[in-house]
Amino acid sequence: MRDKLVKLLDAYAELERRMVDPAVVSDPKEYARIAKEHANQAELVSKAREYLGALDDIDVAKEMQRETSDPEEKEMLQEEIAANEAKLPTLEDEIKVMLIPGDPNDEKDTIVEIRAGVGGDEAGIFAGDLFNMYRRFAESRKWKVEVLSSSPSDAGGFKTIEFKVTGDKVYSVMKYESGVHRVQRVPKTESQGRIQTSTATVAVLPEADEIDIQIAAEDLRIDTYCASGPGGQGVNTTYSAVRITHLPTNTVVQSQDQRSQIQNREVCMQMLRARLYEMELEKQQAEQGATRLAQIGHGNRSEKIRTYNQPQDRVTDHRIGFNGTYNGVLLGDTLQSVIDALAAAERAEKLAQAV
Repeated sequence: MRDKLVKLLDAYAELERRMVDPAVVSDPKEYARIAKEHANQAELVSKAREYLGALDDIDVAKEMQRETSDPEEKEMLQEEIAANEAKLPTLEDEIKVMLIPGDPNDEKDTIVEIRAGVGGDEAGIFAGDLFNMYRRFAESRKWKVEVLSSSPSDAGGFKTIEFKVTGDKVYSVMKYESGVHRVQRVPKTESQGRIQTSTATVAVLPEADEIDIQIAAEDLRIDTYCASGPGGQGVNTTYSAVRITHLPTNTVVQSQDQRSQIQNREVCMQMLRARLYEMELEKQQAEQGATRLAQIGHGNRSEKIRTYNQPQDRVTDHRIGFNGTYNGVLLGDTLQSVIDALAAAERAEKLAQAV
């Protein structure tokens, strides 16, 4: 542990030297990257210094014990040794957790896609409930939500809705929401009080920029068409809606909710980059033989991850067996507690693998 932490402090010192290097200072992007890495390492470096300081104090106290013949001084030094030794296990555990490699996408913003699944009209209503849950949750964290594309359901809610969430470390939190969500409740349209089970699929994609994903123009087919549904004067009269097909992967994205064809096209490119980036990540994981940590961290869309049971006032996350209250979670008030439990389980799993 000592050698690893000494190397860590040396690397941190190198970051500090680079931050005052004129060549770096004159390059805003490189300076921002290094400054961010420096800030991210600060807490770990502080713990490392505390750990190494305790080891040094123990060594010094033991050397002084060997050199003194004063019983009182020996006892005082032994107390100092014991106090520092008592710190080490806790510090070591904290450092081990901090040393776990983070997801490189954790700092990214996200594009979230919700699709109504089985259950007819009720599935669309549930998809709308999930969107409202995430919107309220984002507001509580001072994140920004921007609807990119939506297809409303006739009975309320959405057949599909895609939205962008921006803020501090959005993907590190939202990534746990990917998967199939299931609701068990009495639909408003049910006259005999029968409980119905409906589903909606959530996909959380790390936003990819042009540096992450290069898309050749010749690989795209771009179609325009008239927007439909409620809107401004231009709806159904101008070709503002855009559909883009990525020919090599047959990936299709479309947007009609923005004010102009240019804006809809930009939204489509954001969604396309995110989807192609996700495909590349999944390909890399398959090549590396990476497991998905029991669906924690990167929920498989084919897996049922959570059930919202209204009659029993219970929400169960099946990945870790965590239970919360129906209204608390679905209103976004206690969703954070579910995510915290998932994050803790992921850290424990990674730590077990690292040991």
